Amino acid sequence: MDLLTIGAFAKASRLSPKALRLYDELELLRPARVDPVTGYRYYAPAQLEQARLVAWLRRLGMPLAGIRRVCALDPAAAAAEIRAYWARVEAETAARRDLAVFLADHLAAAAPAPPGKDTVMLELRYCAHSDRGRVRPANQDTAYAGSRLLAVADGFGPAGGPAGRAAVGALKALDTAELPAGSVLDLLEDAVRSAARAVHEVSSAEGTDAACETEGTDGTGTNDPTGTTLTALLWTGSRLALVHIGDSRAYLLRAGELFRITHDHTLVQSLLDEGRLTPEEAAVHPQRSLLLKALSGDASALPDLRLADALPGDRYLLCSDGLSGVLPDDRIRRLLSDRTDPDDVVRALVDAANEAGGPDNIGCVVADLVVADPVAAEA
Repeated sequence: MDLLTIGAFAKASRLSPKALRLYDELELLRPARVDPVTGYRYYAPAQLEQARLVAWLRRLGMPLAGIRRVCALDPAAAAAEIRAYWARVEAETAARRDLAVFLADHLAAAAPAPPGKDTVMLELRYCAHSDRGRVRPANQDTAYAGSRLLAVADGFGPAGGPAGRAAVGALKALDTAELPAGSVLDLLEDAVRSAARAVHEVSSAEGTDAACETEGTDGTGTNDPTGTTLTALLWTGSRLALVHIGDSRAYLLRAGELFRITHDHTLVQSLLDEGRLTPEEAAVHPQRSLLLKALSGDASALPDLRLADALPGDRYLLCSDGLSGVLPDDRIRRLLSDRTDPDDVVRALVDAANEAGGPDNIGCVVADLVVADPVAAEA
């Protein structure tokens, strides 16, 4: 077998000899042969692909143990491992980003305002509506909007409707003129605990098993679990706090672009994150409504809690999967963009979901962040 010197192999792989020596020391890429007298390293041409792969994975920041694992896998399994690793990196980065935003906002709020500088006051203008749809015999969705709180809950099981209403009702205490002192995320977390207790009480009163396994029942069964999804935004006057569990969603329309700001807690979404499903496969997966987390009697099912930045002109949509499950994102973006008044937007979204078949209940909240009218604020 013809071997390449370390210099020739470095040139062919576009890596430096120093990097190749490091990979040898780290046991990531051992030479095919080491001269016993001179210690000179020789490499086989077949090692070029692995050398490039190691270099790419190092640039991704993958730990050494992960690189070794990827290099030992076949190409398909290696691709899945890399996708899963990057999904974890993005989740961790999002958490650090939210912490950075929180710290920056916290410090900025504590800083004295420059002399003579006017503070721009913002407020929410909103509309909420819940519709039975065209197939379900009862409506188990709850949609709520107030001056500070926006919320959508999608109940499931025999007492799904009461469960969703109880969850949203527990959060309504935050929709007051002044929020109590303390971290807004702590306040929201306490409210969610109250919501979980309320859902558990509803479930217990119905004599159902509160452990969440499935979603999307029609409310006619007797042994189905009871619970609810919950997606809510709390406006503090300077920023928005998000709580989310389940597969209801929150979207942001900013400067004509649509962003989803929640992550579905479903089996299909986890398979997407791991690279085991394509978006096209996920859309028709038979278990696309199977929840991994929801508000129920399971205290270990923790919701997502984070702060979101807010700018004048932002438009927010909160909806159950009765809307997001039948309308593609591009259609949602157009409907959010084409109308000015939140009431008109909500009506158009609900009508579009029903025109698409209305297979599920539809919970929908649309809210705009606008500059407050100073006269109305003084009144």
